[in-house]
Amino acid sequence: MTAGERREQILRAALTVFAAGGYSGTTTDQVARAARVSQPYVVRLFGGKQQLFAEVYERASRRVLEALAAVAPGPEATREMGEAYVGLLADRDLLLLLLHGFAAGSEPEIGRLARHTLGESYRLYRERTGEGEDEARVFVAHGMLINVMLAVGAPEHAGEDLALDALTVCTFGSGLPVALAGARAEVGR
Repeated sequence: MTAGERREQILRAALTVFAAGGYSGTTTDQVARAARVSQPYVVRLFGGKQQLFAEVYERASRRVLEALAAVAPGPEATREMGEAYVGLLADRDLLLLLLHGFAAGSEPEIGRLARHTLGESYRLYRERTGEGEDEARVFVAHGMLINVMLAVGAPEHAGEDLALDALTVCTFGSGLPVALAGARAEVGR
């Protein structure tokens, strides 16, 4: 395996491990074990946990922002941006990692990246849709609600709480089957 391939292997493992344990609850040793490399190798490549998380977070953020930016401006942009975000539900780790990044916002580099992600999502929505501040805020807030509901496992715990069931259907809409598929994939790991 080349050094570049090994680096990618570690970054993929880090996404999964950080998505499960968050920034505070994850060690570089856990990432190393998941990537089947030594912990000193991870530290040598990335410099430490904060730098590793920041790189994984930046890549995840870029995927989200690229999905939103791919929507052409116009009258269908609101629907298409929503569908672009819903399309990301299949990669549950991606969205959970973003949520953990927001929670770790007090770490300087992670906070900078998280703030940029929120700001760019807001800017892209306004730019692509021509909608106002309130509509853009609701769009970003809806994305955050989706992330929180994934974190608590709302889609896969249907039937436990009728009010949460109603909120889940209302929040995910047509994306509920994708969220459920992502949940099943998570359980199958």
